[in-house]
Amino acid sequence: MKKIVLISIVNKKLVPSRIIAAFVVICAIFAVGYTAKAVGVFNPERHLPIYSVETDKVAITFDCAWGASDIPTILDILEKENVKATFFMVGQWAEKFPDSVKLIANEGHDIANHGYSHLKMSTISKEKCKSEIELCNKKLEEISGVKVKLFRPPYGDYNNTVIDTCNELGCYPIQWNIDSLDWKREMSKQAILDRILKKTKPGSIILFHNDTQYTVELLPQIISELKREGLVFAPVSEMIMLDNYYIDNQGRQQRK
Repeated sequence: MKKIVLISIVNKKLVPSRIIAAFVVICAIFAVGYTAKAVGVFNPERHLPIYSVETDKVAITFDCAWGASDIPTILDILEKENVKATFFMVGQWAEKFPDSVKLIANEGHDIANHGYSHLKMSTISKEKCKSEIELCNKKLEEISGVKVKLFRPPYGDYNNTVIDTCNELGCYPIQWNIDSLDWKREMSKQAILDRILKKTKPGSIILFHNDTQYTVELLPQIISELKREGLVFAPVSEMIMLDNYYIDNQGRQQRK
Protein backbone atom coordinates (compact mmCIF):
# COMPACT_ATOMS: atom_id res chain seq x y z
CA MET A 1 0.00 0.00 0.00
CA LYS A 2 1.26 3.49 -0.75
CA LYS A 3 2.58 5.50 2.17
CA ILE A 4 1.52 9.10 2.51
CA VAL A 5 4.20 11.30 4.01
CA LEU A 6 3.30 14.71 5.41
CA ILE A 7 6.09 17.23 5.16
CA SER A 8 6.46 19.29 8.28
CA ILE A 9 6.37 23.00 7.56
CA VAL A 10 8.59 24.86 9.98
CA ASN A 11 7.46 28.37 9.24
CA LYS A 12 3.75 28.21 10.10
CA LYS A 13 3.38 31.89 9.32
CA LEU A 14 3.92 31.12 5.64
CA VAL A 15 1.19 28.44 5.55
CA PRO A 16 -2.03 29.12 7.47
CA SER A 17 -3.18 26.32 9.78
CA ARG A 18 -6.46 25.94 7.90
CA ILE A 19 -4.54 25.11 4.72
CA ILE A 20 -2.50 22.48 6.56
CA ALA A 21 -5.70 21.01 7.99
CA ALA A 22 -7.29 20.86 4.57
CA PHE A 23 -4.21 19.14 3.18
CA VAL A 24 -4.35 16.50 5.93
CA VAL A 25 -8.06 15.82 5.21
CA ILE A 26 -7.39 15.40 1.48
CA CYS A 27 -4.57 12.96 2.18
CA ALA A 28 -6.79 10.97 4.54
CA ILE A 29 -9.53 10.74 1.93
CA PHE A 30 -7.00 9.56 -0.63
CA ALA A 31 -5.68 6.90 1.75
CA VAL A 32 -9.17 5.57 2.55
CA GLY A 33 -10.10 5.51 -1.11
CA TYR A 34 -6.93 3.63 -2.01
CA THR A 35 -7.54 1.06 0.72
CA ALA A 36 -11.16 0.52 -0.34
CA LYS A 37 -10.05 -0.04 -3.90
CA ALA A 38 -7.45 -2.61 -2.87
CA VAL A 39 -9.88 -4.52 -0.63
CA GLY A 40 -12.54 -4.51 -3.33
CA VAL A 41 -10.46 -6.86 -5.49
CA PHE A 42 -11.16 -9.60 -2.95
CA ASN A 43 -14.90 -9.06 -2.89
CA PRO A 44 -16.42 -11.94 -0.87
CA GLU A 45 -19.79 -11.29 -2.49
CA ARG A 46 -18.62 -12.47 -5.90
CA HIS A 47 -20.38 -15.68 -7.00
CA LEU A 48 -17.99 -18.20 -8.53
CA PRO A 49 -18.30 -21.08 -10.98
CA ILE A 50 -16.43 -24.35 -10.44
CA TYR A 51 -12.77 -23.91 -11.43
CA SER A 52 -11.54 -27.17 -9.95
CA VAL A 53 -12.76 -29.97 -7.67
CA GLU A 54 -11.49 -31.56 -4.47
CA THR A 55 -11.01 -35.02 -5.98
CA ASP A 56 -8.30 -37.36 -7.24
CA LYS A 57 -9.55 -37.07 -10.84
CA VAL A 58 -8.89 -34.59 -13.64
CA ALA A 59 -11.12 -33.54 -16.53
CA ILE A 60 -10.33 -32.81 -20.15
CA THR A 61 -12.72 -30.29 -21.70
CA PHE A 62 -13.09 -28.86 -25.19
CA ASP A 63 -14.79 -25.63 -26.21
CA CYS A 64 -16.38 -26.04 -29.63
CA ALA A 65 -17.14 -22.80 -31.43
CA TRP A 66 -15.38 -22.89 -34.82
CA GLY A 67 -14.90 -25.80 -37.24
CA ALA A 68 -15.51 -29.50 -36.66
CA SER A 69 -13.21 -31.35 -39.05
CA ASP A 70 -10.99 -32.64 -36.23
CA ILE A 71 -13.79 -33.98 -34.03
CA PRO A 72 -13.56 -37.57 -35.37
CA THR A 73 -9.80 -37.62 -34.75
CA ILE A 74 -10.19 -36.26 -31.21
CA LEU A 75 -12.81 -38.92 -30.48
CA ASP A 76 -10.55 -41.66 -31.88
CA ILE A 77 -7.73 -40.55 -29.58
CA LEU A 78 -10.01 -40.45 -26.55
CA GLU A 79 -11.39 -43.90 -27.35
CA LYS A 80 -7.90 -45.34 -27.77
CA GLU A 81 -6.84 -43.84 -24.42
CA ASN A 82 -10.12 -44.91 -22.75
CA VAL A 83 -10.80 -41.32 -21.66
CA LYS A 84 -14.19 -39.60 -21.48
CA ALA A 85 -14.15 -35.83 -21.94
CA THR A 86 -16.56 -32.90 -21.78
CA PHE A 87 -17.46 -30.89 -24.88
CA PHE A 88 -18.84 -27.39 -24.31
CA MET A 89 -20.65 -26.51 -27.52
CA VAL A 90 -21.98 -23.24 -28.84
CA GLY A 91 -25.61 -23.69 -29.91
CA GLN A 92 -25.01 -22.23 -33.37
CA TRP A 93 -22.01 -24.57 -33.79
CA ALA A 94 -24.23 -27.52 -32.88
CA GLU A 95 -26.81 -26.46 -35.46
CA LYS A 96 -24.08 -26.24 -38.10
CA PHE A 97 -22.44 -29.57 -37.17
CA PRO A 98 -25.22 -31.82 -35.82
CA ASP A 99 -23.41 -34.99 -36.90
CA SER A 100 -20.46 -34.05 -34.70
CA VAL A 101 -22.77 -33.51 -31.73
CA LYS A 102 -24.36 -36.91 -32.27
CA LEU A 103 -20.96 -38.55 -32.63
CA ILE A 104 -19.72 -37.02 -29.36
CA ALA A 105 -22.89 -38.12 -27.56
CA ASN A 106 -22.77 -41.63 -29.01
CA GLU A 107 -19.19 -42.03 -27.73
CA GLY A 108 -20.41 -41.30 -24.19
CA HIS A 109 -18.79 -37.91 -23.66
CA ASP A 110 -20.43 -34.99 -21.84
CA ILE A 111 -22.65 -32.76 -23.96
CA ALA A 112 -22.31 -29.31 -22.39
CA ASN A 113 -23.56 -25.76 -22.99
CA HIS A 114 -21.28 -22.93 -24.19
CA GLY A 115 -24.04 -20.39 -24.89
CA TYR A 116 -26.16 -20.22 -28.00
CA SER A 117 -24.37 -17.26 -29.67
CA HIS A 118 -20.99 -17.17 -27.87
CA LEU A 119 -21.70 -13.78 -26.33
CA LYS A 120 -19.87 -12.11 -23.44
CA MET A 121 -22.43 -12.97 -20.82
CA SER A 122 -21.53 -10.27 -18.31
CA THR A 123 -22.47 -7.60 -20.86
CA ILE A 124 -26.05 -8.72 -21.46
CA SER A 125 -29.27 -8.59 -19.44
CA LYS A 126 -30.45 -11.38 -17.16
CA GLU A 127 -33.25 -12.23 -19.59
CA LYS A 128 -30.83 -12.45 -22.51
CA CYS A 129 -28.47 -14.54 -20.41
CA LYS A 130 -31.31 -16.91 -19.57
CA SER A 131 -32.30 -17.11 -23.23
CA GLU A 132 -28.72 -17.92 -24.31
CA ILE A 133 -28.48 -20.81 -21.86
CA GLU A 134 -31.97 -22.19 -22.44
CA LEU A 135 -31.80 -22.02 -26.24
CA CYS A 136 -28.43 -23.76 -26.33
CA ASN A 137 -29.69 -26.47 -23.97
CA LYS A 138 -32.72 -26.96 -26.18
CA LYS A 139 -30.68 -27.30 -29.39
CA LEU A 140 -28.13 -29.66 -27.84
CA GLU A 141 -30.83 -31.86 -26.32
CA GLU A 142 -32.80 -32.00 -29.57
CA ILE A 143 -29.73 -33.09 -31.52
CA SER A 144 -28.10 -35.43 -28.99
CA GLY A 145 -31.04 -36.72 -26.98
CA VAL A 146 -29.00 -35.99 -23.83
CA LYS A 147 -30.11 -33.78 -20.94
CA VAL A 148 -27.65 -30.89 -20.55
CA LYS A 149 -26.60 -29.83 -17.05
CA LEU A 150 -23.22 -28.14 -17.53
CA PHE A 151 -22.64 -24.55 -18.68
CA ARG A 152 -19.42 -22.69 -19.43
CA PRO A 153 -19.71 -18.97 -20.19
CA PRO A 154 -18.04 -17.98 -23.47
CA TYR A 155 -14.60 -16.38 -23.01
CA GLY A 156 -14.82 -17.43 -19.36
CA ASP A 157 -16.66 -14.14 -18.89
CA TYR A 158 -19.19 -13.97 -16.06
CA ASN A 159 -20.64 -11.92 -13.21
CA ASN A 160 -23.02 -12.74 -10.36
CA THR A 161 -26.03 -12.51 -12.66
CA VAL A 162 -24.58 -15.13 -15.01
CA ILE A 163 -23.77 -17.58 -12.20
CA ASP A 164 -27.10 -17.04 -10.45
CA THR A 165 -29.06 -17.47 -13.70
CA CYS A 166 -27.20 -20.68 -14.48
CA ASN A 167 -27.95 -22.06 -11.03
CA GLU A 168 -31.62 -21.04 -11.26
CA LEU A 169 -31.89 -23.03 -14.51
CA GLY A 170 -30.56 -26.15 -12.79
CA CYS A 171 -27.17 -26.08 -14.50
CA TYR A 172 -23.69 -26.22 -12.97
CA PRO A 173 -21.40 -23.32 -14.02
CA ILE A 174 -18.00 -24.71 -15.01
CA GLN A 175 -14.78 -22.78 -15.57
CA TRP A 176 -11.22 -24.20 -15.70
CA ASN A 177 -7.99 -23.87 -13.77
CA ILE A 178 -5.62 -25.09 -16.50
CA ASP A 179 -5.76 -23.15 -19.77
CA SER A 180 -3.81 -24.74 -22.63
CA LEU A 181 -3.98 -21.49 -24.67
CA ASP A 182 -4.10 -23.80 -27.69
CA TRP A 183 -6.11 -21.23 -29.64
CA LYS A 184 -3.23 -18.74 -29.71
CA ARG A 185 -1.35 -18.89 -32.99
CA GLU A 186 1.89 -17.80 -31.31
CA MET A 187 1.83 -20.71 -28.82
CA SER A 188 4.31 -23.44 -29.71
CA LYS A 189 3.63 -27.13 -29.16
CA GLN A 190 6.22 -27.23 -26.40
CA ALA A 191 4.74 -24.20 -24.65
CA ILE A 192 1.27 -25.80 -24.62
CA LEU A 193 2.68 -29.10 -23.41
CA ASP A 194 4.70 -27.46 -20.62
CA ARG A 195 1.75 -25.42 -19.37
CA ILE A 196 -0.42 -28.49 -18.95
CA LEU A 197 2.10 -30.97 -17.59
CA LYS A 198 3.53 -28.51 -15.04
CA LYS A 199 0.21 -27.21 -13.73
CA THR A 200 -2.22 -30.13 -13.80
CA LYS A 201 -2.98 -31.59 -10.38
CA PRO A 202 -5.77 -33.79 -8.95
CA GLY A 203 -9.06 -31.94 -9.35
CA SER A 204 -7.92 -29.86 -12.34
CA ILE A 205 -10.24 -28.96 -15.19
CA ILE A 206 -8.18 -28.56 -18.37
CA LEU A 207 -9.35 -26.27 -21.18
CA PHE A 208 -8.73 -27.20 -24.82
CA HIS A 209 -10.40 -26.10 -28.05
CA ASN A 210 -11.04 -28.12 -31.15
CA ASP A 211 -10.04 -26.80 -34.58
CA THR A 212 -6.63 -25.51 -33.41
CA GLN A 213 -3.03 -25.91 -34.61
CA TYR A 214 -1.64 -28.48 -32.21
CA THR A 215 -4.35 -29.88 -29.94
CA VAL A 216 -4.94 -33.08 -31.90
CA GLU A 217 -1.21 -33.66 -32.27
CA LEU A 218 -0.47 -33.11 -28.58
CA LEU A 219 -3.49 -34.83 -27.03
CA PRO A 220 -2.10 -38.41 -27.01
CA GLN A 221 1.16 -37.29 -25.38
CA ILE A 222 -0.63 -35.13 -22.79
CA ILE A 223 -2.93 -37.97 -21.77
CA SER A 224 -0.06 -40.46 -21.66
CA GLU A 225 2.16 -38.18 -19.54
CA LEU A 226 -0.62 -37.36 -17.06
CA LYS A 227 -1.49 -41.05 -16.74
CA ARG A 228 2.18 -41.75 -16.02
CA GLU A 229 1.92 -39.27 -13.14
CA GLY A 230 -0.91 -41.36 -11.71
CA LEU A 231 -3.78 -39.05 -12.67
CA VAL A 232 -7.18 -40.53 -13.50
CA PHE A 233 -9.50 -38.94 -16.06
CA ALA A 234 -13.24 -38.40 -15.76
CA PRO A 235 -15.76 -36.18 -17.56
CA VAL A 236 -16.85 -33.11 -15.62
CA SER A 237 -20.30 -34.58 -14.97
CA GLU A 238 -18.71 -37.47 -13.05
CA MET A 239 -16.04 -35.39 -11.34
CA ILE A 240 -18.10 -32.63 -9.73
CA MET A 241 -20.26 -32.99 -6.63
CA LEU A 242 -23.94 -32.58 -7.45
CA ASP A 243 -25.07 -31.63 -3.93
CA ASN A 244 -23.82 -30.96 -0.38
CA TYR A 245 -20.87 -28.88 -1.56
CA TYR A 246 -19.50 -25.36 -1.41
CA ILE A 247 -17.12 -23.41 -3.64
CA ASP A 248 -14.17 -21.78 -1.86
CA ASN A 249 -12.69 -18.40 -2.72
CA GLN A 250 -10.39 -20.01 -5.28
CA GLY A 251 -13.30 -21.56 -7.15
CA ARG A 252 -12.55 -25.07 -5.90
CA GLN A 253 -15.58 -27.24 -5.22
CA GLN A 254 -15.41 -28.82 -1.76
CA ARG A 255 -17.54 -31.32 0.12
CA LYS A 256 -19.48 -29.81 3.04
